[in-house]
Amino acid sequence: MEPNVILAVHGGAGNGLIRADTSPELEQAYRDGLASALRAGEQILRSGGTSVTAVEVAVCALEDDELFNAGKGSVFIEDGGHQLDASIMRGTDLAAGAVAGLRNVRNPISAARLVMESTQWVLLAGEGAEDLAIRNGLATVTQDYFWTQRRWDQLMDAKNPDTPQQAEYSTVGAVAVDRNRDLAAATSTGGMNNKVLGRVGDSPIIGAGTYARNDTLAVSATGLGEVFIRGAAASTISNLIEFGGRDLVTAVHEVVMERLPALGGTGGVVALNRDGVFTAPHSTPGLLHGYLTAEGTIVTKVFTDE
Repeated sequence: MEPNVILAVHGGAGNGLIRADTSPELEQAYRDGLASALRAGEQILRSGGTSVTAVEVAVCALEDDELFNAGKGSVFIEDGGHQLDASIMRGTDLAAGAVAGLRNVRNPISAARLVMESTQWVLLAGEGAEDLAIRNGLATVTQDYFWTQRRWDQLMDAKNPDTPQQAEYSTVGAVAVDRNRDLAAATSTGGMNNKVLGRVGDSPIIGAGTYARNDTLAVSATGLGEVFIRGAAASTISNLIEFGGRDLVTAVHEVVMERLPALGGTGGVVALNRDGVFTAPHSTPGLLHGYLTAEGTIVTKVFTDE
């Protein structure tokens, strides 16, 4: 638990980075990526912007960094293409927006915000989501924009039955509280490596991968999406606080460390309440994440022993 946090981001749960196996350059790249996202969100918050804009901007920064499985660095699906999902939620009134199955929008989190603020819907998928983004001037790209050698190699490994398979849930997300003490949460992902065409995980599902409610918490999740959906992970944490009288840390721990593993899945979350209490438990060996305090301190955690 950390106090006085105003913004936090994550770059996904999974095996994490092992100190002995990680070059100083790769370590620094991950820390820089997380810190850059935090600084982008900080600029919004320090200038009096909303928590919604802060989480959108922070996630956009992670989507533009090919180290992370969202936007530019998204994994390949089974057909050698990419399908991207994202969601965003506002804690003041439970407004939310989400997109699924995007193929040509550079920053899916901005498309999710469009759904929240410019339509009567919550979740749009495929062509409808793409059309909304195009009509509103969001940047679009061809599929080769998302191509990276690292992700292609991972796809080839996944298709090779002789290659040991590793779990990596490198979704990205952000949670924030602004000057008005309003909360927001956002999550974005390229999904699972070698996933079946059309598969949608928890990231664009409000109440599973993303949730924000001013009187409970803002939370963004990363992990085995099917289990987070079945366990209604994000909203269950909120409900434990609202109806069960739990504090933030206890509620988050129960869901992430007890309930979800009992359903057969692992992962982690970043969670924040309007008092600045922050926690980031994970049942995976690692969780790439970082946070910004009200005093301006930035902390990043990339190794499994941090």
